[in-house]
Amino acid sequence: MHINRLVECFLREKGIAPTKLGRLVARDPRLVLDMRMGREFRPEMETKIRRYIAANAPQLDSGKDVPA
Repeated sequence: MHINRLVECFLREKGIAPTKLGRLVARDPRLVLDMRMGREFRPEMETKIRRYIAANAPQLDSGKDVPA
């Protein structure tokens, strides 16, 4: 699943604010807001986001896209 869609699904399912997710994952409250404005993540950040989501909502992302 594309990272943008994964993030949006996670936010919707968990009912948390985009700024909170940004703070939890990267200490950056603008992370999701910037993503919505076209920011593309470096591979390391995308992996970090996917791992956080997989740990907190395993049904959204099976972790297949996350390198070991």
